[in-house]
Amino acid sequence: MTDRIWADKYPEGVSQEISYDKYSTVIDVFNDSCQRFASLPAYSNLGVTITYQQLNDLSADFAAYLEHHTNLKKGDRIAVQMPNLIQFPVVVFGAMRAGLVVVNTNPMYTAREMEHQFNDSGAKALVALANFGDLVEKVVPKTGIETVIITQVADMHKPLKRAAMNFAIKKLKKMVPDFNIPGAIPFTKALKLGKKATFDPSHAPSGDDLAVLQYTGGTTGVAKGAMLTHKNLVSNMLQMKSILTSFEDGKEIMISPLPMYHIFAFTVGCLAMMETGAHNVLITNPRDIPAFIDEMSKWEFTAVTGLNTLFVAMLNNKEFHNLDFSHLKITVAGGMALQKAAADDWEKATGIQVCEGYGMTETSPVISVNLPDSIQIGTIGIPLPATDVKLLDDEENEVALGERGELCVKGPQVMKGYWQRPEATQETMTKDGEWLKTGDVAVFQEDGFLKIVDRIKDMILVSGFNVYPNEIEDVVCSHPDIIEAAAIGIPDEKSGEAVKVFIVSNGTLTKEQVVAHCKANMTGYKVPRHVEFRDELPKSNVGKILRRELRD
Repeated sequence: MTDRIWADKYPEGVSQEISYDKYSTVIDVFNDSCQRFASLPAYSNLGVTITYQQLNDLSADFAAYLEHHTNLKKGDRIAVQMPNLIQFPVVVFGAMRAGLVVVNTNPMYTAREMEHQFNDSGAKALVALANFGDLVEKVVPKTGIETVIITQVADMHKPLKRAAMNFAIKKLKKMVPDFNIPGAIPFTKALKLGKKATFDPSHAPSGDDLAVLQYTGGTTGVAKGAMLTHKNLVSNMLQMKSILTSFEDGKEIMISPLPMYHIFAFTVGCLAMMETGAHNVLITNPRDIPAFIDEMSKWEFTAVTGLNTLFVAMLNNKEFHNLDFSHLKITVAGGMALQKAAADDWEKATGIQVCEGYGMTETSPVISVNLPDSIQIGTIGIPLPATDVKLLDDEENEVALGERGELCVKGPQVMKGYWQRPEATQETMTKDGEWLKTGDVAVFQEDGFLKIVDRIKDMILVSGFNVYPNEIEDVVCSHPDIIEAAAIGIPDEKSGEAVKVFIVSNGTLTKEQVVAHCKANMTGYKVPRHVEFRDELPKSNVGKILRRELRD
């Protein structure tokens, strides 16, 4: 099917094979880019810009610190918990250069979520932003973490400005809580110690080594770590780069508001843009739309990444329409379904259509995308080069063109499996073990474009983040006055979907009490926005709660 339908849609010369002659690891990409683009800007954030050479030097210092001042060994896991700051790529590339496996951690996690992820991954080190230090203080003693490194927002500034900004953030804005973590070391001190040591490149990973443990929810309510190897990430980077033919080496400026701890922004911002020598402008708090748009106004940006909710928020700001879009080449949307109204308004405001793609954590993440010169809004485009997809019925038979079937994928970007969960890995693969089942129902149009039409899994997609009903229900039912609960996703104009929970209680419980209980135990985007109390919930003959009936 690939050769017949899609071959003529790729740019000329695009191969269906991935060559690892030049790159087999993330560090190969990093080393090559830092050499080719040494003097060019790599990242900008909060008034600081570093070049590729500076990124190389800083990450080497951090790697040397890990090698000489900790007990960490090649293959150990290091959790990284921070928003979009320049420290993020410095830490990630430094850790990988030291042979460690990065565990991307959402900085908005609650203590419960952090404890699970750190213990499940077996993380031995943690780099966290001081703003979350009180939670780190609570969680670390309950885990196997031995090394804690704390960074502050302004740590990449020069000493005087750094001290002034960090003081203002802590004392005036009250954004940093008091905490005491025995043995924790400041990030700036770690860099100084590393600078005095010698970085040993022999710890560099190989292509089949794990690069990242990227956590995703599960039908059991337990978050699982998708094992993404260096070759998985490099493959997806090369696949994406092969179709972005309008990009010129060393000349692109990308606005990056999506958090790099999310796999889409991680692969695009830390890899695909790096290979082209692009300048990445990191947005720390994209929810502050006025500040976000003010930052955009400073740059002749050529690319923007985002998702539906962010595009809508930007379009609703008057100052956004005064920006200079004359250099913009591409806008890429991921994470959640792009609404036609938002896509149309974006094109009207910027003159550029939005390229919507589709992927999942388990595929590093991109599976398919609308090519910039052939966009069909409402579809997820065509599979990336070297990616095989097919649609299967309930018996795992391939369906005919135009019929609905579960989207299954095979390619070099597909994960190695779930960390220490072979049964869960087996469940997400077809019976022959060859294809990854996405849980989404799709159809092939006659022109080969894919369209998602339904979802098999009970997953809820809130602003691009996966939310799994079982986790919501587990937390809700831990309240002493709740007998049982069921969570579903309902349409929401802002976030695509919102969580609604149906509850059977044994008392006079209020919605506010339920929400407060959830806020104390779950990240904000997982907290139910809608609560409905019922005398009973619909069940099957064997007593299983029927979420689909609640949705209907």
